[in-house]
Amino acid sequence: MSFVEEYQNKLISAADAAKMVKSGDWVDYGWCVGHSYAVDKAIAERANELTDVKFRGGVTMWMPAVCQVEDAADRFTWNSWHCTGVDRKIIDMGFGFYSPMRYSELPRFYRESVEPIAVAICQVAPMDKHGYFNFGPQASHQMATFDNSKIKIVEVNENMPRCLGGTEEAIHVSQVDFIVEGPNPPLAQLGAAAPNEVDQRVAQLIVEEIPNGACLQLGIGGMPNAIGMMIADSDLKDLGVHTEMYVDAFVDIAAKGIINGSKKSIDRGRQTFAFGAGTQKLYDYVNDNPEAMSATVDYTNDPRVIGQIDNFMSINNAVEVDLFGQVSAESTGFKQISGTGGQLDFVMGAYYSKGGKSFICLSSAYGKTGEMKSRVVPTFVPGTITTDTRTTTHWLVTEYGKICLKGMSTWQRAEAIISIAHPDFRDQLIKDAEDMKIWRRSNKR
Repeated sequence: MSFVEEYQNKLISAADAAKMVKSGDWVDYGWCVGHSYAVDKAIAERANELTDVKFRGGVTMWMPAVCQVEDAADRFTWNSWHCTGVDRKIIDMGFGFYSPMRYSELPRFYRESVEPIAVAICQVAPMDKHGYFNFGPQASHQMATFDNSKIKIVEVNENMPRCLGGTEEAIHVSQVDFIVEGPNPPLAQLGAAAPNEVDQRVAQLIVEEIPNGACLQLGIGGMPNAIGMMIADSDLKDLGVHTEMYVDAFVDIAAKGIINGSKKSIDRGRQTFAFGAGTQKLYDYVNDNPEAMSATVDYTNDPRVIGQIDNFMSINNAVEVDLFGQVSAESTGFKQISGTGGQLDFVMGAYYSKGGKSFICLSSAYGKTGEMKSRVVPTFVPGTITTDTRTTTHWLVTEYGKICLKGMSTWQRAEAIISIAHPDFRDQLIKDAEDMKIWRRSNKR
């Protein structure tokens, strides 16, 4: 039987695919821009027939149809590996939950730990002449998801880019159970907000630490975007990329000829990533591009792999930092904001790298004038999750400076962290440090 004949034999409608979901099932939607689209809508249309269906996804880019039905909370549960604004809204609606993880462990979770999946669905690029459906910019853990699913369904989207070069970036027609030809929706767009003055100052402090030939990992958000823009306008050369999330900033830097990966000790000449989301220029850039290497997250985020790359520069955001040097990048109190993701993986991996540095960046304060609150706090309030422990934190950067915490005692840390806090909060932070017995009498005030 030819691949085309096998394709036709497995081709079904979204409505027929939806009928395979039963009450009580675990259903996996994939990841980011690869989430199910057509089958999701078809499942929502038969919502009144279902109860206790547990969906799983992550980095959700649009509101799933199953979460928009009138009585969704009585029928469905949404479980997210990493929260976006959409996931936070589902949590606020009362039937969404976060699933804690270190992102590098996610393929192993699927193969060893999570409940068996009844139905797994994700969007893919059209089948190629060899019979393969490419996962697009989210190789991440998708094959592991299918490995743990009873029914494997791919949803073809002609707009999905074909991402090359790594491991488990595609699945063969012989390995899937059913094929749905979707309506080919455009991929979700993720633009970056224009950097403000604080973002630009933080970017300046970090960029001056980056040597020629360094390898970059950038998180998502205003500050990493500002850093990317500044690198694109710099005289740096021979940079490499090894990151979990591929974002527009990398495309802009590469367009200036600054990225070539020539100094990477592994995957030389390749920009390695686990998943990507951005504007159309990103999807166009990674499509059939041998320079862009789509790989599984247990490779991209493994600290042991990251540590093999010299001068690795990891740059990520945070929500708060306390006077011990603990970092929260995912919650404030009991409010879930995002997730651990790969931040801890890269904090550890960058430090293993010869010449490597991990930068956690944040604004010193937030809120309107007169209602401003410090992002540097004495200790975290109950419910706030520690993403990076004090023993792993390397560099901290705000608009007021940058500090390296490695080798510092508690009183040295308190002094250094307060020195990059907003000036309006420093006196109170000193008093708090004294009460916590981490302030030395001879410390500077």
